[in-house]
Amino acid sequence: MIVSGSASQVLAAELAAALGEPLADVEYDRFPDGELLAAAPGVADADPDRVAVVASTVSSDAHLELLQLQDAAREWGADEVVTVLPYMGYARQDEAFEAGHPVSARAVARAVSAGTDRVLTVNPHEDAVCDFFDVPAEPVDAAGRLADPLPADLADPVFLSPDEGALDIAESVRDAYGGGAVDYFEKTRHSGTAVELTPSDADVSGRDVVVTDDIIATGSTMSGAVEILAERGAARVFVTCVHPMLAADAFTKLSRAGVEAIYGTDTVERPVSEVSVAPVLAEKL
Repeated sequence: MIVSGSASQVLAAELAAALGEPLADVEYDRFPDGELLAAAPGVADADPDRVAVVASTVSSDAHLELLQLQDAAREWGADEVVTVLPYMGYARQDEAFEAGHPVSARAVARAVSAGTDRVLTVNPHEDAVCDFFDVPAEPVDAAGRLADPLPADLADPVFLSPDEGALDIAESVRDAYGGGAVDYFEKTRHSGTAVELTPSDADVSGRDVVVTDDIIATGSTMSGAVEILAERGAARVFVTCVHPMLAADAFTKLSRAGVEAIYGTDTVERPVSEVSVAPVLAEKL
């Protein structure tokens, strides 16, 4: 039985189809005092042995929905509850920024662990966040899926990652595409929120460039890097990311910078979610 949080309805349906499992009818409600209620009353009659709760925790409300659906699955008598976090909120807060600050990723992981037997999360910012869970937790690499929506006629492509530590994402997309060079941006952090990306010495003149990342949030840093690629004579620039958060005016920033197209997956359901991670999750389930 697949049970969906409100932010992951498309992916949950894709996953149910891939696995040949039923998709629960979930109700999302809010009381007059603002409290939430996420429930699937019909599941109790189905008496499933295993329930997979699929919920990207893109907001505080989504976090609470997940906890409620986990608890409901226990109430239904499920023998096993598997929690699928297509996007794990707070995963980038994996250390205390200064004395007195929480390790928010750890706090969230502990809360999620209380209601589940197992966790799958897609391309967390660092795989090490899985160690914060009190139950078995596994990162799932879906970066290769980003090759699917790319044009088949890329000209001598270069796949660029945001820094040397994220080369594996660029390599996964390149390998799935079938060819091309791989390089990375030089990252200079000026403050906790200000980051400058500059392309390495890779020759991009007349070549198509595919910029890869795990997540695009505000798009500010990425759009600046894209503008530099254009100045260096790149033919076309495509931006791909596993988690297309695209907060506020991120899409506009990237479009104004000259991006040919933006492609993401359905871990965060946005208009640019061109490809589903359901097949790679189905393999793990």
